Amino acid sequence: MGYYKADIRDIEFNLIELLKVQEHTKYGFGEQDVKGIVAEYSKFVENEIFPTREPSDHEGVKHVKGKVLVPESLKSLQKNFYENGWFALGMPEEIGGTPVPEALYVACMSLATGANVAWMMYPGLTRAALNVINLKGNPFMKTNIVPKMMSGEWGGTMCLTEAGAGSDVGALRTTAKPIGNGMYSISGTKIFISSGESDLYENNMHLVLARTPGAPEGSKGISLFVVPRFKINDQGINAGSNNVVCSKIEHKMGIHASATCEMQFGIDGQSEGWLIGEELDGMATMFIMMNEARLYCGIQGESQGNLAYQMAEKYTKERSQFGKEIINHPDVRRNLLKMRAISRGMRALCLHTADLFNKVEDDQKVEGIIGLLTPICKAYCSEQGFLVSSTALQAHGGYGYCSEYGVEQFVRDTQIAMIYEGTNGIQAIDFVMRKILKDGGKSLGLLTQDIVASVQALDETKFKKEKDLFNKVLLSAQTVMQQLTTYGKSNQYNLILQNCSDFLHFASQMVVAWKLLQSAVLADQKIQTSTGDEKKYYESKVVDFKVYCAHYLTHNLSIARTVTDFTEDVTALEI
Repeated sequence: MGYYKADIRDIEFNLIELLKVQEHTKYGFGEQDVKGIVAEYSKFVENEIFPTREPSDHEGVKHVKGKVLVPESLKSLQKNFYENGWFALGMPEEIGGTPVPEALYVACMSLATGANVAWMMYPGLTRAALNVINLKGNPFMKTNIVPKMMSGEWGGTMCLTEAGAGSDVGALRTTAKPIGNGMYSISGTKIFISSGESDLYENNMHLVLARTPGAPEGSKGISLFVVPRFKINDQGINAGSNNVVCSKIEHKMGIHASATCEMQFGIDGQSEGWLIGEELDGMATMFIMMNEARLYCGIQGESQGNLAYQMAEKYTKERSQFGKEIINHPDVRRNLLKMRAISRGMRALCLHTADLFNKVEDDQKVEGIIGLLTPICKAYCSEQGFLVSSTALQAHGGYGYCSEYGVEQFVRDTQIAMIYEGTNGIQAIDFVMRKILKDGGKSLGLLTQDIVASVQALDETKFKKEKDLFNKVLLSAQTVMQQLTTYGKSNQYNLILQNCSDFLHFASQMVVAWKLLQSAVLADQKIQTSTGDEKKYYESKVVDFKVYCAHYLTHNLSIARTVTDFTEDVTALEI
């Protein structure tokens, strides 16, 4: 069986030393409070969550006589997670939550996700749906639904996808007809619904996108509805079937313990639901949940990449070949250093993005930067988490390909994060077309200013090669943006679209390198006054930055050449 280890020191470094989350005064937290929560959460993950990872993967989800049954090992875990108050972590106090800095919550969620991503999707999606209902729901929902979701009695899902209308959400055919008293009759079929049904919850609140009578075509004609699996009476109690049926579950490459369902609404009778938000504002309302889900996809890659690295480090230090531990063979050590650098870089990126949510109320320009970083977190971390997991498997050799050490499960489980909640290609289009060009480059300009300031402040005696490289990358970024802007002015949109993924990757590596730069500079300041393990840790942060620059940031120069030199419209080329 696999081995759980969390890089607690690096988590504390990011939260306390780099981000200084203890200075968000509204929470009243000190350094010891932050460390205590992380330590206790990690203990729960080690003792309760991680032991279910492999057994629940092997057992999988079953569809028996119309019911969706999750692995038995998840039942007690689910109960203990809610009873120990971990679901409430980071939720508003007025609904029974325990408010904490957003980055602290994300750090804890990352630990749980890395340990068993398939299970964590159940409370994860419930939390996202709950946030929408709490923010946009009517008084009945807030009084009767929110408390049951907070207690773990009821779960939540997001129902967008339909056959033939995957990424093209505007092509959906599910309908919602008014039936009086603010209720609607929902009719249609949704596919690929994560946590669509399970015996973990007594009821499920489905957030369903549907089209009302006379609504315009496309995404502008979509509204959002809360459709419970079981009807809810005026006292907030389950009141019989609402004709919401799981017609099948998908048999998947990974995340076997997560129920991926085809859900039918109103097929065998009327399915009733409430409008949430304004009519025709369904996409905007659902994006509250989608943006949270997209950041969570990035954390799925980051978290599993970090745990896969920890497992690979342990194995390579214990396994001997040719008379020495294999970590001491140059190629293996090089791979381990690359894995650590990019895994820590992903962590720094996700925690930085989460911390911005605590700053947006005081600085409105932060909202644009959050919008810019969300597709970076989703696409880059999901992709790199998969690649780190694959390298971890390679480090285990033949044993990695077998299930004995549990590392092959990371490869299977991380793949999906690149696909759902908007494929990484969709993220790239959103990043370039909406977050940069439509924004006029304002948010990108603000982010670039911070990066430039950090680069210019680099000590050339210690980081000359890295500073020179970064300056070249920043110049190439300007060249690429000029090229894309020129395409836009001449309406050559195919030339923009075919380069979106490359530029998202370019920007991602630049931002991650920047976060590692900040970490290295801070660590370098502390090396002189540190000893023992603390000094070794700070030295490792400097190494992370140098390794990332040499093995990843250098690729940005070739990416820029690809964008600027290949100017043919790929849609005109034969395949």
